[in-house]
Amino acid sequence: MAHKKAAGTTKNGRDSNPKYLGVKVNHGQNIISGQIILRQRGTTCLPGRNVGVGKDYTLFALKEGVVEFGSKRKTGYNNDILRKKIVHVK
Repeated sequence: MAHKKAAGTTKNGRDSNPKYLGVKVNHGQNIISGQIILRQRGTTCLPGRNVGVGKDYTLFALKEGVVEFGSKRKTGYNNDILRKKIVHVK
């Protein structure tokens, strides 16, 4: 019987949507209450003064002010001193 051979399947036909992570408001910029400062996976940056954390680790402003990025000393495994980024709203 003459007929077409069945078409094969492809293994790489999937692609996920972009997650739009990263800094949304930079150091020194003005911000209003509730506005998103940073979208991240895990606590890459820690919340400081007047900054809240969402359930997906999004950092947002709790009051109006100016965004300020800094660093914080933390002790890690074997008392190694690590520097962790921290975000404040002043």
